[in-house]
Amino acid sequence: MQPQHDILSLKDIKLLVDTFYQRIQADTILGPVFNERIQDRWPVHLEKMYSFWQTVLLEEYTYNGRPFPPHAQLPVEHEHFAQWLSIFNATIDELFTGDKATEAKWRANKMAQMFESKIVYFRNNPLNIL
Repeated sequence: MQPQHDILSLKDIKLLVDTFYQRIQADTILGPVFNERIQDRWPVHLEKMYSFWQTVLLEEYTYNGRPFPPHAQLPVEHEHFAQWLSIFNATIDELFTGDKATEAKWRANKMAQMFESKIVYFRNNPLNIL
C-alpha cells in the first residue's frame, strides 16, 4: 500500500488506530500484554485511542484523561517499547505521508521514552506510585 496523504481527519485517525492495534494484537511480543490487560474491552480502548490521537494530532480536544496511570503497572521492558514504536512507525509509513505523519512518529517516540522511564522509576521507587 502506497501512502496517499497526511493525517487530516478523524477518519484518518481511525484508520491509523485500527490498523496499528490489529497489528499489536497479533504481535508475539505485545499481543499477550495488551490482550491480557484489555481482554474484551477493545472497542472501549479503541474509542479512547481515537480521541487521544484526534486531540494530539488534529487539535480537536476530545480526549479527557491521564494517559500514563493505566500503563504504570504493565509488565513491560525496553523490548516492548521498541516493538511498539517499530509497529507504530511502520503503520504510519504505510498509510500516510506528510507533516502530521511525521509529527505522529515524533510524538509516539517521545511518549514511549517517557512511559518507559516512568515505569522504571515507579518500579524502583514503589512508595511513589501514582
